Amino acid sequence: MEHELWPAALLNQYLAGPANTVLSWAGMKAADPAHPWANFVALEILVALIVVVVFALLRPRLSMDRPGKLQHVFELITGFVTGQSDDVIGQRGRTHVSFFATLFIFILFSNLLGLIPTLESPTMFPAVPLGCALAAFAYYNVAGIRSQGLGHYLKHFAGPMLVLAPLMFPIELISNFSRLLSLTIRLYANMFAGERVTLAFIGLAPLLVPLPFMGLHIFVAFLQAYIFMLLTMIYVDGAIGEEHVQEHSSRLNNEAASVSPAA
Repeated sequence: MEHELWPAALLNQYLAGPANTVLSWAGMKAADPAHPWANFVALEILVALIVVVVFALLRPRLSMDRPGKLQHVFELITGFVTGQSDDVIGQRGRTHVSFFATLFIFILFSNLLGLIPTLESPTMFPAVPLGCALAAFAYYNVAGIRSQGLGHYLKHFAGPMLVLAPLMFPIELISNFSRLLSLTIRLYANMFAGERVTLAFIGLAPLLVPLPFMGLHIFVAFLQAYIFMLLTMIYVDGAIGEEHVQEHSSRLNNEAASVSPAA
């Protein structure tokens, strides 16, 4: 049995009954009914609470004239995510920025949680990266269906030639689902390795020696959150890409038509 961290211990002490009830509704049963809350679930809840508290503290302090340091930080994050979305998707990506930013902030906070003594990064548990990957997978597929319609969206899995459709469709479908595995393993493997290295050096020399590895952990935390968000943007762009190209071409044609009379 894994070592129980204090967030999970608190939940198991006070909310074991509700957790077992929810599991029974799903037709499942905890391996240990006295401890139904796993570490990664408790850590995810802790991250969500931290994010909620941070934004609850930020909201009443928002100011156009005298923005505080915390407001500056999140304005930088929002501007960065919006800029990346514009580069990858274009202006139509603005409608998806809130999802990209939410994904980036949740993964970043989860990655950094392991730097706090007595806690671990929830992303070092496979179920958490898988949950993030499922959210991204569902989002970009729904975005593609809403943008192109179900029939037209499924049509792009068949490839450019109808004669190749029986071969291309299963290949494209497998490729699409393999993104779940790719997103999950990339985030999980990097955070698991980084967490173990940091903990190992803290255990060997708890004073100044682990500082470079903690700095590396912070770098990897930001990098992995960015890569996950960037890949999600690329997948969204691919899902709505055809309509995006048509819209871009139409806009260019309209601009050309408006310029022609003047010429």
